[in-house]
Amino acid sequence: MSANVIYRNLRNYSNLNLILKRAVKNQQFFFKKNGYTTLSSPTLKNNVEQNFINNRYFSNENSNPPSNKFPPLLPDQPIVIWPSLIKSIRNFILANFIIKPYLDREFSLADFVNASKKAVEVISRKLAEGDIKSLENLVTNDIISSLQKAMSLMSMSQREQISIDTDDIYFSFPYQIGIIFNEEGAEQKRFVEITMVYHSLKGLANMRSRGEEPPLNMGMLPEYQQRISICNYRFIREFTKGVEGDWTVNLLNHFKPADENK
Repeated sequence: MSANVIYRNLRNYSNLNLILKRAVKNQQFFFKKNGYTTLSSPTLKNNVEQNFINNRYFSNENSNPPSNKFPPLLPDQPIVIWPSLIKSIRNFILANFIIKPYLDREFSLADFVNASKKAVEVISRKLAEGDIKSLENLVTNDIISSLQKAMSLMSMSQREQISIDTDDIYFSFPYQIGIIFNEEGAEQKRFVEITMVYHSLKGLANMRSRGEEPPLNMGMLPEYQQRISICNYRFIREFTKGVEGDWTVNLLNHFKPADENK
């Protein structure tokens, strides 16, 4: 964010230094009251100022609340929301007449979908915690740096909403299955990619534990719209003969339909 943009956002504040001094004083009081080591005033001032910038606690001319839209985890990736009939038919053929008989006799698309939900829960929680390093065995190495950059741009509120619980997923489907053949020397490597889509409602598991069910038109209701999110995850696994490959994620994205429709 450029200095000009920052100062334009801050123009409704008559005295930013006064605000920062008060915030620093409050934090110092909190540290002393609770027995924590008091940080130096310049350090506190920098931390408070950075929080103002990162979380966009600024007023604008219309006094609108700051946008809570997720920045794209992997830019320039298409957003998928609903299944395609043609792709669904093709997926059925590939899963049952190519992958199962020729690549993995124990493969079951239904079992894969159920297991993939747990992977989404684990990966999204680690993203929310900022623990990108521990994703090295769960996602491909080429997207680690992009995920690190994207999470650094998110506020704490956005990070919390990135986390997805398996029981909060109310609709999921394989959008596209692809089989990749890669010639390297005399050996032909074989890979399978499966792009999955998940619809989740934050707090759905808690609602159901109370015997409540969300209305069918919840996507039209403001009280539900900001709790609905959609995830696109693409899984890849090597099926080259003699190779014991594992499913990893080489593409992922989280977004809210309410934000995309604005």
